[in-house]
Amino acid sequence: MNRSSRIGLSLAVLAAIGALPGRGAADPIKVSYQPAVYWALPYYVATEKKFWAEAGLEPEFSTFPAGAPQVAAAQAKSWDVGGTGSVPAVLGAARFGLITVGITNDESKANVLMVRDDKYEGVKKDPSSIKGQKILLTSNSTGDYAVQACLKKWGIAKTDVQLVNLGQAQIISAITSNNGDFAGVWAPNMYTLAEKGGAKLLCSGYDAGAVVPGALVARPDFAKEKADLVAKYLAVYLRAWAWIKAHPKEAREMMRTFYAQGGVEISDQGMEAEFVDRPVYSLDEQISNMSRSSGSSKVDTWLGNIGEFMKAVGTIPEVPDSKAYIDDAYMKRVAADPALKAIASNPN
Repeated sequence: MNRSSRIGLSLAVLAAIGALPGRGAADPIKVSYQPAVYWALPYYVATEKKFWAEAGLEPEFSTFPAGAPQVAAAQAKSWDVGGTGSVPAVLGAARFGLITVGITNDESKANVLMVRDDKYEGVKKDPSSIKGQKILLTSNSTGDYAVQACLKKWGIAKTDVQLVNLGQAQIISAITSNNGDFAGVWAPNMYTLAEKGGAKLLCSGYDAGAVVPGALVARPDFAKEKADLVAKYLAVYLRAWAWIKAHPKEAREMMRTFYAQGGVEISDQGMEAEFVDRPVYSLDEQISNMSRSSGSSKVDTWLGNIGEFMKAVGTIPEVPDSKAYIDDAYMKRVAADPALKAIASNPN
């Protein structure tokens, strides 16, 4: 293909998504996320690389320290789409009809139960010694889910320990100042606790057999009225992951900056663990994970198990029907649109 043909094709793709000057202003879209976490890196990359504008979107960002307040803000229409943990995604589905439209990453190894170094050997040898102890964690979070999966693995009931609800920053402060021994945290806080607090990993969601996905979500009314914008949003998010995979060195530099903006310092070792331990999914993989060709999808199972956990601990009265809130139509919309599909798979 000669240079003129390439330019013509690029212009045609941009025109098809309404991104050319004179084709109308970019569509505003409110995007929510949690700062300084791995799955939110694509939002920063997409902004720095101007991927949003190329897809005809103008994002307005809002950030939250955890998933519970994030999904609560959806009821007030504070945001349209975003990324969050799987526990908040199910909570949002049960309470507000929040729609899961994709998966951010597999964070099973990044939601963990940690313990102070001086207690590690004893608890590792005899997990039952954790009975009667306080565990600092953030309630209704993926960290909570992982901790309780670990307790279940060891045959320890929730009533055998004291679960203390704190924000992640408070947990780090408590452990590093010798005001706590056990902590339920997620990355990158787990690296901070290890490096600054001397804490060690006891058990992860992965160790306990609990798949902990992150979720791409949308308000139900927005998804219904602006399905095209949800699809564009997904295309941009997937493109950012494609770029991150294709540019590992620059992506790590951008991650360090992004984390620092969220008040988090991450070591080289912690950064590498983020990239190695947390699988992310391409457009084809997203569609495969959400496919119900055999009756139920992988995502149905993952979030269904989390729903059962939330019902068991009393967070929700009933497990929401996965088919009512997990919707692959938006990913399929990306795949069916040549321009959006090209964006989603573009590594440059």
